[in-house]
Amino acid sequence: MWRDVACQAFPEAEFSAPVDAALVAAAEQRLRCSLPSELGRLLQETDGIVGHYGAETVWPLERIVEDNLRFWSDSVLADLYMPFDALLFFGDNGGGDQFAFVRKPSRADVFVWEHEDDSRRWVARDLRDYLGRSLADEGDGWYR
Repeated sequence: MWRDVACQAFPEAEFSAPVDAALVAAAEQRLRCSLPSELGRLLQETDGIVGHYGAETVWPLERIVEDNLRFWSDSVLADLYMPFDALLFFGDNGGGDQFAFVRKPSRADVFVWEHEDDSRRWVARDLRDYLGRSLADEGDGWYR
């Protein structure tokens, strides 16, 4: 299903081998939080989606875990930016801006974190909407 959603917006999207439910559960233990159900199902169909110009529209599971653990605990980042602990990052635009779900309180909406000014804005109502918008447009215009 998720491959179809991505290919409708961008037929050249690239996919990886899926991860099994046990790896998703292990990742959730490391993160100490559940992944949004849509994201968990997507990863069990493909371990990430690569869009235009090699942008990791949806990161592989291992990157989701490692990057979020770093964002939540890195003291250098804490000195530079507002706290990230309410966000669960899962993708980027290839130029530094990153996409996240709000995990506290949990919601399906997708937000962008713009690294230049540390702003966080709503960009999509859910993962399907995010894939449709981000993969249909070659640039950053879809969320600006």
